[in-house]
Amino acid sequence: MSTLFAEINRFRSLLGNLYDSGEANSITNLVFEELFHIPQIRLKLTGELEIKPEEKLRLDSILERLLGHEPVQYVLGFAWFMDERFLVNESTLIPRPETEELVSWIIDEWKSRPEATILDLGTGSGCIGISLVKRLPDARLLAIDKSEAAIHTARINAQQLLKDPHHTLFLVQDMLDPEWWEQQVLFDLIVSNPPYVREQEKGEMAVQVLDYEPPLALFVPDTDPLLYYGAIAELAKSHLTKNGQLFFEINAAFGADMQEMLASLGYKSEVRRDMQGKDRMVKAWLHRSES
Repeated sequence: MSTLFAEINRFRSLLGNLYDSGEANSITNLVFEELFHIPQIRLKLTGELEIKPEEKLRLDSILERLLGHEPVQYVLGFAWFMDERFLVNESTLIPRPETEELVSWIIDEWKSRPEATILDLGTGSGCIGISLVKRLPDARLLAIDKSEAAIHTARINAQQLLKDPHHTLFLVQDMLDPEWWEQQVLFDLIVSNPPYVREQEKGEMAVQVLDYEPPLALFVPDTDPLLYYGAIAELAKSHLTKNGQLFFEINAAFGADMQEMLASLGYKSEVRRDMQGKDRMVKAWLHRSES
């Protein structure tokens, strides 16, 4: 009968053929913490624990999926974001640390105005909108996504993570539909992490992203990389309150282009870099002349 320590070493060794040692260790720790409910710091102390046959079968199944490049978040069914556990699956993108930086920026800007009305475009798992509502307790959220499966996932996350999910509404809707926008009211805050990876950048992406994460949420044509941003900024002009703001996560290659595009539509903007030093976030607001 195998031991916990032997299984941990097996995972680390085999995953080390696909990932660098740091990532292989992180994936391994996440799996064993989840399955055996043992914090990472105690895994070594319980290494001689014998693995039951049914536990071994489950570990074998998980390892097979991981060795097929499936992201560990999809294998386990959740991802951590802003210290919360979000349900994720192949209908939703896996939340990234850069998106946490975007959410933190928004919270810093709006914590003195916690009653904000928020529109989250392309919500996916709901991680952005739900995280904002948790930290802005009087906020109201409308979140939309083109994917019915993603909206179903986001609704579950809201029910599980929010004390009062009644201040949230999740709808299946195309964010670029002008007729839908015409029916909407004013929002204090419009946020989006839309598709922004150019088709030509596919060759730079990891296999697990290309093979498993939803392409609908990832890619834009090479010929129109700001497709979603330009459309959202134009549609949002008549749907922002007087002091309303747009926040976007962006492709690092297009910080300057974003500011130029937003200025052409009457916005002022600020670009911020992420922890890797790359242009990753934009805040925009309408430049209204004083009458």
